[in-house]
Amino acid sequence: MTPTVDMPPPATPPLRGELSALARLALPLAAAQAGQALMGVVDTAVVGRAGAVQIAGVGLGNALFFSLAVLGMGVMMGLDPLIAQAFGSDEPARARRLAWQGVFLALHASAWLAAPMLLLPWLLQPLGVAPDVAHEAARFILWRLPGLPFLLLYVGGRAYLQAAGLTRPMVVATVLANLVNVPLDVLLVFGGATLPAWAGPLRLVPAMGGAGAAVSNSLCLVLQGAILAAAILRVPAAPLSAAARRQDRAELWRAARVGLPTGLHMVAEVGFFSLAGFLAARLGAVAMASHQLALSIASLSFTVALGIGNAGSVRVGLFVGARDRLAARHAGLTAFGAAAGFMAACGLGFLLFPGAIARLMTDDPAVAAAATPLFRVAALFQIADGVQACGAGVLRGAGETRFTFLANLLGHWLLGLPSILLLGFGLGLGVLGLWWGFVVGLFAVAGAVLWRFLRVSSREMAPLAGAGPG
Repeated sequence: MTPTVDMPPPATPPLRGELSALARLALPLAAAQAGQALMGVVDTAVVGRAGAVQIAGVGLGNALFFSLAVLGMGVMMGLDPLIAQAFGSDEPARARRLAWQGVFLALHASAWLAAPMLLLPWLLQPLGVAPDVAHEAARFILWRLPGLPFLLLYVGGRAYLQAAGLTRPMVVATVLANLVNVPLDVLLVFGGATLPAWAGPLRLVPAMGGAGAAVSNSLCLVLQGAILAAAILRVPAAPLSAAARRQDRAELWRAARVGLPTGLHMVAEVGFFSLAGFLAARLGAVAMASHQLALSIASLSFTVALGIGNAGSVRVGLFVGARDRLAARHAGLTAFGAAAGFMAACGLGFLLFPGAIARLMTDDPAVAAAATPLFRVAALFQIADGVQACGAGVLRGAGETRFTFLANLLGHWLLGLPSILLLGFGLGLGVLGLWWGFVVGLFAVAGAVLWRFLRVSSREMAPLAGAGPG
């Protein structure tokens, strides 16, 4: 018996039918994505009570960690179209083999990324970051690193489960991780000295500051990875031979060849925002803290759009595997519309209640005041952010990953970076100028990926090697 998958119909489904199918995938995937971001928001809120230096160090450390981790995550996402197209062409055994290869891919990627991740903190002080902020960032990265293999395993497991239409395990893993993260964050950041006597050994836990949030995140990633692994093993499937479970260099290379451009596009995007964080850190602890606070909330809405994009990737991949171009185009455009609509609603909230959101996240009046205008700018770029996030997903489902990398290079680095330097430093707008530079980059990328999908879906889209019928 094989996993139940909603196979694409032979004709393009009506809008309501496609929206329904997209929603069944997107809602739990978006909830899981938002739950991942919520852990970062909780980290920011908890560490925000420890002072501006702590929150600045965590923000910078987290940005640097993900500037490299996303390369591994992108490589793992090379499994997304391969597995979805395998299911779409009625090859569940191959999909299962690809899930096994994801374990080896995650271990290889983690090993390659560990060394540069450990070297990054040594560059902070020579580049002008204040010593106390640089120290906190280095501690955060060191304690975050053990969770990297489990983060990549989670991404690989998600690729299989979402293509099989089994999204509940991601939601369960995210909910449990968030329930564990809140008390664990508080305990590790502030220590257990103030706990009542009945807490016993927990009172001996030392206060770790921002590094405590990193430890909590790493432990929660272990929990999430274990839940997804257990869910995959419970999926009914034909037993694989021992040979099928061994490392297959051809399959690994195929996944890496598809995923590496995705990883590079994510590095280009996250690296751009990480550089902005570094530039904000040069403006002082309050500027960096306000930047991190606003970015953590904006990232929460972004991850919902990312979840819609992941669902769109699955829908497009299934139709490409079934060689139904019109349905694949219809699925992709439906995902674009859903992401843009959601992000427009979020932008309205940022525009109407910027001060209230900022004060909810910190009790430092200076940080809240500096973050309030950043939310107004975030309201402007929400739709573009949603379109570009979704576009990466639907193009990935079609097997198109190189263009997204080029679009991010052009939009963020050739247009966005000069804009943030000119506005933030040349015109003296400070951190607010950096955020206006985000607007330029995000709108450029959004326009490019939408244009590319319209062009790609106007002609036949062949499945990737080995994923489609002969």
